[in-house]
Parts: sequence; C-alpha cells; structure tokens
Amino acid sequence: MDAVEKISRLADLMVESKKTMVLTGAGISTESGIPDFRGPDGLWNKVDPMFVFSAETFIYRPEVFYKEGMHLLGALHAARPNAAHNVIADLEKAGLVDAVITQNVDGLHQKAGSHRVYELHGHLRSATCMKCGQLISWEELEEMVLAGHMPPRHGQCRGVYKPDAVFFGDPLPQEFNDCCREVSQSGLLVVAGSSLEVSPVLPARTL
Repeated sequence: MDAVEKISRLADLMVESKKTMVLTGAGISTESGIPDFRGPDGLWNKVDPMFVFSAETFIYRPEVFYKEGMHLLGALHAARPNAAHNVIADLEKAGLVDAVITQNVDGLHQKAGSHRVYELHGHLRSATCMKCGQLISWEELEEMVLAGHMPPRHGQCRGVYKPDAVFFGDPLPQEFNDCCREVSQSGLLVVAGSSLEVSPVLPARTL
C-alpha cells in the first residue's frame, strides 16, 4: 500500500469512526524547529536528563535545572505550529477529530487552534511554587531567572518554583486518566510523530 492509498484509507476510517482521537509525540514538532529527545541532535545528547530534568533535581539541586535545562525548554516558546498541527486543528473543526493526546509540552496544538488537548507531560505555560502552590506564568519565571534568581523562589514562603511539565519521577497528571477513558470509548486512534516507546503511552495498532 503506497502513501496515497494509506491516506485514502485513513480518510475513510475517520469518516466512518464515531469518535477519533489523535496521539502525537515529539516527531510532529520537529518541522517547527524543535529537536526530538533521543535523535542524533536530540535534547538528551546535550544534557543528562536524569540529572537535569528529574523531580529529584528540584528538591536537592534546583539551580542545576535553571542553569543547564531551562534555556533548552525555553526555546520551545519561539516555535510556531507547522502543517501537521494545523491539519489536526482543522480536522477537529470539521468534526473528524474529537480530541488530541500529546506527549509534547510545546503547546503547539493549542497555538494551531486545537481546543480539546490532553497534555500527558504537562506544559510550559506556568510554574508552581513547590511549597505553597502559587502559580506564575512562564514569562514571570524567565524574568526571575534573568534577574539572577537561581533558583527562583516565592517571595514569602521561599519555596522553589517548578515548571508545570512532568519531569522524570513526577506523577502523571489527572489528564492521563481522563484521556485513557476517552481512548477506551473511541473507535479510532491516529498516532503521529510518536515511537510509542515512552511511558506511559502503550503500543497502539496503527495503519
């Protein structure tokens, strides 16, 4: 089956499906200039992820993330949606996609216009004080770091701010349970840009 036949078959399945979900991974954002994590030019080749991007880091050595890791994630904010994000958003508007499940934290699906997005690994729109739970925007977090606050802390309780992404060792958000329920009720799951090898996403049957 060549590419044209596969696309035609997928279109037929989406029209026939009463509920379709789309699962996306890092590969969908590479055309937006965001490197994947495990490829030759991936982020994990630049730093040790278990040392810089772990929940333990924010407890024992939070300055390491802000010195070595934050600029790598901050680069995601300059990225713009590519054709794949736009097509998925258009399919949602057309009623052919019910929701998007993404392993990405770049927010590009929302920027493209998708409204129902489950973010399995959190996002980079805000940060939370680990002590009192106060939220600040990513822009406020960047301003604190640029001002030399390493690590940035809440002004009163002195708790460390942690981005609202899921780091190694963090529990999964409630959205994971919600999207599992949605997938179990769907008739079609379309996978784009994911190897399906990263927990918690399990291998799925794809075209």
